[in-house]
Amino acid sequence: MIGAAWDRLRLFNVGELLGHRGRTTMSLVVMGVSAGLLVAVLSISGSVTGSVDRLTHSLGGRAALEVTGVTDAGFDQQLLPRIATAPGVEKAVPMLRAQIGSGSDRALLIGADQNIGALGSELAGPMTAQIGKLLAVPNGVLVGAAMGHAEGERFTLGSGTVTVAGILDKATSKQLNGGHLVAAPLGLAQQVTGRVGRLDSIQIIPAPGTPVDTLRAELTKVVDGRAVVAEPSLRTAQAGGAVQLVRYSTMMASVAALIVSAFLIYNAMSMAIAQRRPMLSLLRAIGGKRGPMVRDLLAEAALLGVLGGGVGALLGIVMGRMAIGQLPAAIVSSVEARTEYLVPGYAIPVAIGACVVASVAAAGLAARQVYKVEPIEALVPVGVGRTDVTSPLLRWAATVAGLALAALAIVIAELDLGRYSLAAISSAFTAAIVLCFAATGPLVRAAAATARLFGAPGALGATTLERAPRRVWATAMTVLIGVAATVTMGGASRNMVDSATASFQDLAKDDLYISPAPIAEFPTGPLLPAGLVDRIAAVPGVERVSPAQMAFATLGTGRVMLQGYPANARESQMGKLDDAVVAQLSAGDGVAVSRDVAKSLGVGVGAQLRLPTPTGEHTVTVRQVIPYFSAVSGVVMMDVDVLRRWYERPGETVVTVDFAPGADHAAVQAAVRQVVPPEIHVDTGAAAVTAVSASIRQGSAMSNAILWIVVLVATVALLNTLMLSVLERRRELGVLRAMGTNRKFLMRSVLAEAAGIGLVGAALGLVVGAAVQYLATVAMAHALTIDIVYQPSPMLLVYGSAALTLALLGSIPPALRAGRMPIVEALAVD
Repeated sequence: MIGAAWDRLRLFNVGELLGHRGRTTMSLVVMGVSAGLLVAVLSISGSVTGSVDRLTHSLGGRAALEVTGVTDAGFDQQLLPRIATAPGVEKAVPMLRAQIGSGSDRALLIGADQNIGALGSELAGPMTAQIGKLLAVPNGVLVGAAMGHAEGERFTLGSGTVTVAGILDKATSKQLNGGHLVAAPLGLAQQVTGRVGRLDSIQIIPAPGTPVDTLRAELTKVVDGRAVVAEPSLRTAQAGGAVQLVRYSTMMASVAALIVSAFLIYNAMSMAIAQRRPMLSLLRAIGGKRGPMVRDLLAEAALLGVLGGGVGALLGIVMGRMAIGQLPAAIVSSVEARTEYLVPGYAIPVAIGACVVASVAAAGLAARQVYKVEPIEALVPVGVGRTDVTSPLLRWAATVAGLALAALAIVIAELDLGRYSLAAISSAFTAAIVLCFAATGPLVRAAAATARLFGAPGALGATTLERAPRRVWATAMTVLIGVAATVTMGGASRNMVDSATASFQDLAKDDLYISPAPIAEFPTGPLLPAGLVDRIAAVPGVERVSPAQMAFATLGTGRVMLQGYPANARESQMGKLDDAVVAQLSAGDGVAVSRDVAKSLGVGVGAQLRLPTPTGEHTVTVRQVIPYFSAVSGVVMMDVDVLRRWYERPGETVVTVDFAPGADHAAVQAAVRQVVPPEIHVDTGAAAVTAVSASIRQGSAMSNAILWIVVLVATVALLNTLMLSVLERRRELGVLRAMGTNRKFLMRSVLAEAAGIGLVGAALGLVVGAAVQYLATVAMAHALTIDIVYQPSPMLLVYGSAALTLALLGSIPPALRAGRMPIVEALAVD
């Protein structure tokens, strides 16, 4: 039975694929591009979370729980004895974890004591094996292979100088932050970072037979809100939140490419069935059953999906490696581990599976023709049999379903569902496709009428269009999706960038910003050197110096950004607050939170919010909920002195400087630069706005690039479909040539056919794109928790025209093929 099925598949289906190499190649290329995009998108988020997960497991080893600091300030080391002696704890391994360097030199400092050997982690072995060297060498440390240091070399680390006692081998280095790591005895690490008596992490190994949930509850009581008790995977989950928005936006664009590919497979399979009608009728006439024929067609489509997905997966690995370098700096710097390019184990199977599902689903719609065609009816030309006619019941069902999906899209967009509101975009596109299916008749007539505008060649093209309504619908949908997706996401992204940039315009009101990292990266640490504020204030021409502080903190199961400002910093993000709220924050009587934080925690104005801090849990009142561009995390805003006191972070991470009236800005800036250490960044207010805007644009650049790839996919789909149309009608074209029709006439007829489909598809795409752009703007406002202003732009026509032009380019090769087809070959019997 299996052998007979394989022989049938090999002879009739695989043989057809090999016999029509052009069609097969085109299908594989388009499906491969779709798979490549999916692999690339999954690899982007997988690289960020995978890098954090690898580092977490390489440091944690056997640990089942981890006690971590609420912020990077860590917690008091005096908690360690209480945690180590808690019931159910077999071993408590203390660690200090600190970021050193910035940009490409960013590395991780790990401080640990002799207890690290109990973890059995990647770092435990080398530190235990080389403990003699570490103790024998004054201020000795171990370094990763990527640090570029030699054994015995001395280098500056924090506020001290250390000596390389040993170098981790390449295999171990790869697992530990890509080799960008310095491991030191706990006391030395605390000393060089100025954090004596502080810890960032305690790895917990439970005693045998102790339930993890029970132990977590016990340790939560012990820390009493001064630290966070969770599984080590919490770090990975929080890192995933930083790339969530990028993942959603790029995933939607990739799915659009997959939908276009599905339409191509539908067209290709429809044409294949039309070309195989004589063979199918013969098989039916000699007793062949419809079921095996349909299963063979579905198997053929699945084979295309597997082959296209497999080849595309390799392409996606390359695309993902290129894309990972384009992530916004704010996202990359917000996670502890250096982002290394990693292809998640699920990425390739998911991409290939999606391609197979899309191929089989599209082929299944086309293969329905086999069930409807009788043996004698299968011999008639395409478009004559009743297989190409949609039943009224199906049209009405499609109308109802399309309207229901459109209503659902509006509801999802209008409801504040956070990032899930973005589902309105895909729902709206699906509604448009289903409604266009219901309107296949008018759509075909419009395409034919458009083709007839091109004279006699157009009349011939119009006749061809009217004979194959399903093919016209499917081809028009590829153009519609390409144009509509470009218009929708291009316009919505522009609105988002403009609104997000406008929300940071107040940054330009201050003359200078001093921070340890570029202002495009949120300045969450390290703290600026002590006394720097006083030295800047003493510079002639400086009128006012305003210190502020930002820090990432764990709140609930997620991560937020704490922002502390002085009461007089009204030019900063505090400008979003009411005067009464500012006074309440300055008195330590409440906080302001961004919309996403309020939604995730279920709090509103007047609600009580419990904040875990190194000084214990503090209950505060939510005084205002503000819009804030939450691309990386939500925001909790408070007075800077309250933040310093509660979170034990004395100092500041950013300082704003205002010049005195009439001061020479260039001279004052140069003087400030002289008193600021060279590794500290000094940016003007205008430069800060530009940097933030560039970072926001960079975040949307990947999804926009993918959209233009979708347009190119639609171009290939149109090319393939028209080429199939030409090949299908080669006897008809041969007869016309034999009757004296010249090559130019045939070329123009194919171009008119393409123009009819393309113009109608593009017009619908512009209408759908403009409508969905509004929904996308509303949905993105909920996802990003800022007010996004919908602004239709003449660029909408530019986007649409460019996409249409690219799509119509796909009609040139088929037109040339039609004009150059030899008469004898065209009239030959297959």
